[in-house]
Amino acid sequence: MKQAGMVLLALALAAAAWWWFTAEMPRREHARIEAAEAAAIQARRADSLYRWRDDAGNLHVSDTPPKGRKYERIRKTPRDGIEVDGHRG
Repeated sequence: MKQAGMVLLALALAAAAWWWFTAEMPRREHARIEAAEAAAIQARRADSLYRWRDDAGNLHVSDTPPKGRKYERIRKTPRDGIEVDGHRG
């Protein structure tokens, strides 16, 4: 009788481990990846300014992108090193 109880306990533990590795772990990993991606997007937005022109051609720089208008996203913090841009315009 004691041996049957141990076998049942071992089967229950095996079933729990199977469930954990096939259902719970992938779900948690997916949630962790989604949270990391959301944090990265939020960090990029926090480090961004938006440069755009209004209908009169005036240049604006704001911390939120304009609606219905083309804009350029620029970083608030410079990158390490020297950046050379040959575009003039």
